[in-house]
Amino acid sequence: MTSPATPPNASPLAGSPLSVNRLAAPIVRELIERADALGVAVSRSADGVCLVDAGIAVPGSVEAGLRIAEICLGGLGRVTQRLAPQAGWPHWLDVASAQPVLACLGSQYAGWSLAASAEETGAKKFFALGSGPARALARREPLYAELGYVDGGDLGVIVLEVDRVPPPVVLAKVLRDCHLPPEGLTVILTPTRSLAGLTQVVARVLEVALHKAHALHFELAHIVDGSASAPLPAPVTDGVAAMGRSNDAILYGGQVRLAVRGSVDAACALARQLPALNSPDHGKPFAELFKAAGHDFYKIDPMLFAPAEVWVSHLDSGLTFHAGRTDLSLLLPDWLQEATSGAAVVPA
Repeated sequence: MTSPATPPNASPLAGSPLSVNRLAAPIVRELIERADALGVAVSRSADGVCLVDAGIAVPGSVEAGLRIAEICLGGLGRVTQRLAPQAGWPHWLDVASAQPVLACLGSQYAGWSLAASAEETGAKKFFALGSGPARALARREPLYAELGYVDGGDLGVIVLEVDRVPPPVVLAKVLRDCHLPPEGLTVILTPTRSLAGLTQVVARVLEVALHKAHALHFELAHIVDGSASAPLPAPVTDGVAAMGRSNDAILYGGQVRLAVRGSVDAACALARQLPALNSPDHGKPFAELFKAAGHDFYKIDPMLFAPAEVWVSHLDSGLTFHAGRTDLSLLLPDWLQEATSGAAVVPA
């Protein structure tokens, strides 16, 4: 899918002067300084790691989720909310980045597996996928060798979608792999059932498109700009249901526009192959698919993880290719009830 005139670039971010940890640092400071106003709580671990609770023992907020999403993007993206009832759902998120490969794959993508056994924790086992700028310090994922991106410094921030504080053994691993002192690390905790947690997951709509473009072997160096939107549902207390809503928002409501260079045929093929409807699993609520897969993400078709609708603008020709479609009819039966005189039906 690469241009015949341009040899594949295995290291699209090699030599980048941008530091996602440094760029995210001002947003981290704002989140901490405005903790009370944003509904988050700040504490320190026994070793001195800064812990930000954005929805476990505190209410959190959509506003906190927006800031956390921008932190995840390494300070290289804007995330905003808007009211758009004419679209059939009132609450939407918009995401944009002028550095989508670095912001989304080099920072935001939840690709760092952090686990500890019950023996290591002294209690129950722990598992989380780490996302955000600290991934680029640890570089534990093969993706970083391909990207060619290296970040450095004495500050780092990682976001975990969990409902409890990580045990000391996990914090120690992050510090060791990132080569950070305890006072240099911030860990943000965002359970998906919370306002902030759901917001920062739906704000991954652009990242999902970048990840699938990578899976389709599109030349990452040719992706030069990106923007996206997705509906933001209300959170639910059940973790699986909350995860289902956040994924459904992207699979059936997400819209992405990418600006690319390189081969015009590759741009057209990317638009055609990118939407979620190319997966045979498309058309069912994500929570239902997850349960049918025995709660194993890896048994779900990876090509499903994509936005509903895409536009790929080929900058060298001026052509824009469109494919896919949104389908709010798959979302609204679970998300919406009309206010009538009858009793409300609470989702199971």
